[in-house]
Amino acid sequence: MSGPDATPTPESKAEIDRAFEQLYRDHLKDVYSYSYYRIGNHHDAEDLTEQTFLQAYRHFARARQESDGRPLRPWLIRIAHNLAANYHRDRSRKPQTPLDSIEPPAARHSTEDLVEGREELRAVIENLQELPDDRREALVMRFALGMDNREIARAMGKSDGATKVLIHRAIKQLQELLEAEGAPVEHG
Repeated sequence: MSGPDATPTPESKAEIDRAFEQLYRDHLKDVYSYSYYRIGNHHDAEDLTEQTFLQAYRHFARARQESDGRPLRPWLIRIAHNLAANYHRDRSRKPQTPLDSIEPPAARHSTEDLVEGREELRAVIENLQELPDDRREALVMRFALGMDNREIARAMGKSDGATKVLIHRAIKQLQELLEAEGAPVEHG
């Protein structure tokens, strides 16, 4: 059938694979960073990152069609989010990595910044763990991955307005926790 009612031809496997390779290159660091902040150790974060991209590959063609041209980073982070939730659920009866052994990933920071801010960062990470899951997730996406509110809303399945409120409340709660333990907090 031809003409305006013709069904568009599906992308070839080679085209899909090339597009997925680009998606992988563009978002590997973000997915790994998010996984690391959720899991707390490099080995498991690497595994979670790999699982995220394997699952994404299985559904990539459909996700591209449904995205209607919107960026797929929120979709990838949502996959990582769901896998991290499964990770924590599966390991809930096993000992967890102690928070004092968590080191932030070096990809987003210079060595000097890490050395100077290690204690402050440790206080933030420890208090971040005290936040409800949705608030912690939103802050990780916003500040560790640099996602904007719209991307976070898509990744979390929330409206833009609800996401803005969630981030505001998360920041306020984290500031209150840090102030309660005497950590210096910048208000901005």
